[in-house]
Amino acid sequence: MEQVVDTQAQGAAVASDTKTKNKLSLKVIKKDWQLYSLLVLPMVYLIIFKYVPMAGNIIAFRKFIPGGSIFGEEWVGLHYIQMFIMDAAFWHVFKNTLLISTYTLLFCFPAPIIFALLLNELTSKRFKKFVQTASYLPHFLSVVIVSGMVLQLTAGNGAINSIVHYLTGEKIFFIQEASWFRSIYVGSEMWQGMGWGAILYLAALTNIDQSLYEAAKIDGANRWKQTIHITIPGILPTIITLLILNIGQLMAVGFEKILLLYNPLNYDTSDVISTYLYRIGLESSNFSYATAIGLFEALIGLTLVFSANYLSRKLTNNSLW
Repeated sequence: MEQVVDTQAQGAAVASDTKTKNKLSLKVIKKDWQLYSLLVLPMVYLIIFKYVPMAGNIIAFRKFIPGGSIFGEEWVGLHYIQMFIMDAAFWHVFKNTLLISTYTLLFCFPAPIIFALLLNELTSKRFKKFVQTASYLPHFLSVVIVSGMVLQLTAGNGAINSIVHYLTGEKIFFIQEASWFRSIYVGSEMWQGMGWGAILYLAALTNIDQSLYEAAKIDGANRWKQTIHITIPGILPTIITLLILNIGQLMAVGFEKILLLYNPLNYDTSDVISTYLYRIGLESSNFSYATAIGLFEALIGLTLVFSANYLSRKLTNNSLW
């Protein structure tokens, strides 16, 4: 009998706490309604362009005919999934996507961290601001401009080949040779995103307690040891969060840049899932097949996010949730 009374009392206490929290939340929202109103447009954007289109995934299991129902005409089950599983061309572009994404993660993810750490060591504020401004500029260039610059630099009579020809007497047709495509893509991604990506790490560096550095100096730690034992641990939560997000986007290789850079001569290493979907879905009008592949790609990304978050929580006690 006493246990029943205790349980009821605990339930009443929890209900009371919940009501109190709800009242406090409503008071906070009413007090700062102007700030919360700023969430309206982002939420509308997410609902219209991110959540509503999810309903279209049903055509991965139905036969879609252009001009017919947006949810397909005939239920075909796993037919399209079996198609891409048995399609050798799909697994070829899947391998290319995985390789380019992995190289991008390995080289482009650490670059902003290293760049931010180097900027943090600069003592001249004027030079530091100049370097930051110069490194941010590529981010604001459109993909079309960056791709055009890459094509011009790597052309047979471009700047890079002029140097190569001067040193070796030969020319390398970079963009026509499949073996060079991944290096060109990853290099351009690093150049374009390194400065902009360093902003978050520079912001995280400002939150580190400066007294820790002073204590380390008293103990005789040099700048390298201070970086290893104070700076990097201080920005580790930011690094882990961005790493998990980047792993979730592992299969989402930049479609626009690859579409502008690739050609039939380098298809062997440049053709990825996004360009394959473009040809299958838009050029061939096989929307159901393209949706099935896109759904498969999204499920891989979701699995990677959950796996990376789980491993991060177990190994470093830092995670997104």
